[in-house]
Amino acid sequence: QLQAFGGGLVQPGGSLRLSCAASGSIRRIGDMDWYRQAPGNQRELIARATNDGRTNYVDSVKGRFTISRNYAENTVSLQMNSLKPEDTAVYYCSAHILLQGSSAYYAHWGQGTQVTVSS
Repeated sequence: QLQAFGGGLVQPGGSLRLSCAASGSIRRIGDMDWYRQAPGNQRELIARATNDGRTNYVDSVKGRFTISRNYAENTVSLQMNSLKPEDTAVYYCSAHILLQGSSAYYAHWGQGTQVTVSS
């Protein structure tokens, strides 16, 4: 399972850090991602940390958000700087996980955490 931490209320221009930890009978983890969903919008992928160390970002967060993984601890974090009101959304972590005894990776989701950027 995945459990997300962080989030909250921050003023425009401020920073927040989200973290997500995977636990359970994990054999291997593939990509680890952060998504967000604003009211009335679809959930969108905003950052990805691949198993081979690459990172990808949606244009709207490039240069402001940084995704990082701790491969030993099965965690992924999202450092969010220069936050804007349009970053307000529920943020979700996701990971493709190969469980012990399984032969396929499946997507797992953490519970959402609210990020509100407002003065």
